Order: sequence, then C-alpha cells, then structure tokens
Amino acid sequence: MKARVTVTLKAGVLDPQGQAIEGSLKSLGLSGVSGVRQGKVFDLALNETDESAARASVTTMCEKLLANTVIENYTIEISD
Repeated sequence: MKARVTVTLKAGVLDPQGQAIEGSLKSLGLSGVSGVRQGKVFDLALNETDESAARASVTTMCEKLLANTVIENYTIEISD
C-alpha cells in the first residue's frame, strides 16, 4: 500500500515562508494571489495490506515524527 501525508500549518500560525512566496509571486507580476500557505508532503510505501491498519500506522508516524501537532495539521490518503 501507499500513503500520502500532507502537513500544513494550523490556521492562525504565522507562515513566513508562505508570505515570502506570495511576495515573490507578486514581484514576478503574478498578481491575484493572496493567503499563500506552504506545507510538506510525504509519500510512503507501506508493507501493509489492511487499509485500517495502514492508516493507524501512518497516524502514529504523524503523531510521533512527521507533524508537529501543536502547530500543524495533517491529512492521510491511503491507496493500493
């Protein structure tokens, strides 16, 4: 199975990298963009055949390492 974890900052947490990206887009003449937020994506290959067990395992990975749950949210997508 495969899993994709997307980690983003929680609403209300300052995102200086997102602000820098937004400023750079504007300086390149690409206006009409606001509220840029950056994040990170993890693609994982899992040795698991049961989707619920895979989701539980990836959730543990997120809670312990992949996301700082104080300031970040995460979503998990599982596929074959």
